[in-house]
Amino acid sequence: MFTRVSVHFNAHSNAFPPLTLQNVWKIVLAVLAVAVVVILIAVPTALFLNEKKEDPRRTFTLNDYFNSTIRARSFNLRWLSGEPVLFLTMLYNYTLSAPFRTFITADIPQDVQYLAWSPTGHKLAYVWMYNVYVKDSPTTPSQQVTFNGAHNRILNGIPDWVYEEEMFSTNHALWWSPTGRYLAFAEFNDTNVHTIEYSWYGEGQYPDMVVIPYPKVRHDRCSSALYWSQFHQPECLHNSELDSECLCLCVFPSSSHRVSIEGSTHSQPVCLTCTVNEDRCQYNSAYFSTEGTYYRMDCSGERRPNPKVLKLTDWHLSFSEIRVLEDNKNLDSVLQDIAMPTVTHGTMRIELWYQMTLPPNFDQSKKYPLLIDVYAGPCSQKSDFRFRINWSTYLASTENVIVASFDGRGSGYQGDKIMHSIYKRLGTYEVEDQITAARHFINLGYVDKEKMAIWGWSYGGYVTSMVMGAGSGVFKCGMAVAPVSKWEYYDSIYTERYMLTPAENQAFYDNSTVTGRAKNFKTVQYLLVHGTADDNVHFQQAAQISKALVDEQVDFDSMWYTDEDHSLGGSANQHVYTHLSHFLKSCFA
Repeated sequence: MFTRVSVHFNAHSNAFPPLTLQNVWKIVLAVLAVAVVVILIAVPTALFLNEKKEDPRRTFTLNDYFNSTIRARSFNLRWLSGEPVLFLTMLYNYTLSAPFRTFITADIPQDVQYLAWSPTGHKLAYVWMYNVYVKDSPTTPSQQVTFNGAHNRILNGIPDWVYEEEMFSTNHALWWSPTGRYLAFAEFNDTNVHTIEYSWYGEGQYPDMVVIPYPKVRHDRCSSALYWSQFHQPECLHNSELDSECLCLCVFPSSSHRVSIEGSTHSQPVCLTCTVNEDRCQYNSAYFSTEGTYYRMDCSGERRPNPKVLKLTDWHLSFSEIRVLEDNKNLDSVLQDIAMPTVTHGTMRIELWYQMTLPPNFDQSKKYPLLIDVYAGPCSQKSDFRFRINWSTYLASTENVIVASFDGRGSGYQGDKIMHSIYKRLGTYEVEDQITAARHFINLGYVDKEKMAIWGWSYGGYVTSMVMGAGSGVFKCGMAVAPVSKWEYYDSIYTERYMLTPAENQAFYDNSTVTGRAKNFKTVQYLLVHGTADDNVHFQQAAQISKALVDEQVDFDSMWYTDEDHSLGGSANQHVYTHLSHFLKSCFA
């Protein structure tokens, strides 16, 4: 609203006042008064018209992050044969006295370490007390295949700690052949492997001691063998001439064969995902039935996941959709009432990817605190196009913090040259690149350079600690959860894969320690978090960082989680994110 004011003078009127100095001042004052009135009316009106409409939606809170129902759902489906499928539905039984009936009475111990059905028929194999057993059916007697199993010494059919963590990524080392006629299993010999020991405090008067064989660099190695059995004395696939340097053994039949294959050439590849919604489906995976007639397609992207089951009618790009397994419409409905942050992507001058989670109603003219969420391990990726609801969602939505991630040198999916750049030199380029990325974010203009933080877990905790100890002056605070402090303390398979042995690469082992940078922590705020029962990155690592900081008279914060492992699960998970939130808000205050 604007007010128009007019002043008229009649030159022919006898009433026109004589032009004196006093009258001039009266006219000037009158004009100024009118101008003030116009400004008082016009400015608030303009501000009102230009003011952004307040968002009526609530923000995504920390309690929302801990609410498991506000998550995108997937659908795990496995093909049994041509058409039958198997999927798991979680049910809850609240009846305290519900009747249960045992269908078979098999002579299988209650505490088996692993059990697997054969792909066909009714055979099963299981591991008990580190030995392998097989049964032709659930009702027939068990046949013991191995007899040398012993706790922390000889393990059959299940991997030891280091092979489960670094090689198999599964809790079993036992496999049926497709026909169920043969059974293969691995044996792991930890007899000469040093052990890691840590206290389990529990509720007793005295803590228990947990002992795990854990090979580290410079020291012993576990040995392994692969066996192939047809329900008699298993045959070990090995060569007595192999030495400890052998990496792979291939077994071939002793007789020669000539094979002739007749048939037509293969047809052109069929694209299954070329017509899908690119906005929703930027990552696609297809899982076929045993006969290749049906397949399950999982897709994910910046929108909610959308798994489907489809049927191929022929091999010429003709397929029909049978069912959408999960459309996540319930999540869409919930998120309509929540002001969610916006995720953006871009590349820096060096053409490496970054990702930023921006607060709702983001305004480039303002200054925002920034938190870098880092992992940066070899072949890792933090910047992608997948939909997620996590701690960053809360920080951006409720606390107005920009959360950024950057995939620097050493990361995956950007070419071998970038990925292999930190080979034999962990703790170098991937650390430097996080500092470079932070400076780039500051130059964007909407990041408050006085409120810069970094955090990470496991390898991300290591990089966070190395960044804090770099003395760059870029970051005000850092939060490290379960970090490595020295690579000599970590397992030999992972460490020697990337760093070789200390004898071959001693200089980079020496330069890659967090403890060697302790004196540079005096100018930053540092939070160190670890579980006392971490069997992966042992509590020893955090203890050594703490010791080095104390020796340098560095004031820092720490949080130990009693009897918690590397993942800090259960009640510790909510506690650690709440504690991280409080520490971050204090840093940005």
